[in-house]
Amino acid sequence: MSGVAKIYPAYIFRGGNAGKATIMILKRLMIAGCAFLALVDIRAGDTAKPGLLEGHLKIISPKQVELAGGSPAKFSAENYAEHPLIILNKHGQKEVARVTTDREGNYRVSLPPGDYVLDVEGRRPGGVRAKPEPFTVVSNRTVRIDMDIDLGIR
Repeated sequence: MSGVAKIYPAYIFRGGNAGKATIMILKRLMIAGCAFLALVDIRAGDTAKPGLLEGHLKIISPKQVELAGGSPAKFSAENYAEHPLIILNKHGQKEVARVTTDREGNYRVSLPPGDYVLDVEGRRPGGVRAKPEPFTVVSNRTVRIDMDIDLGIR
């Protein structure tokens, strides 16, 4: 490599005004390039794959209710349909999604990554009782939350 000469524009290394201007332009191009890459990274985060929330809803009562015929009440698909689960934002203020269980009380829903709260519709003192459950959804992962609700039948 001794016979190869590298030629650079002389004004970059002279230290005059032309060299300072060139360095300023290069700095600005580097800053713009970094800003562009940051924006590309943010957009890539927007398209993150969703995660799953799944679980089982269990309807409980402190004591079995006996029907007029003498047989205890059984919970059916209709009972589960009367108690949809709601998914709220992490502050519990805005409904993000609503899910109804299948005939056995199981549920599954796809959500974007983030923090949420699982609750049951109609929860209030003297009525349906349940404990709101905070949870976090991670891309391509499944989080499981089993929820018990008390119908307050005494």
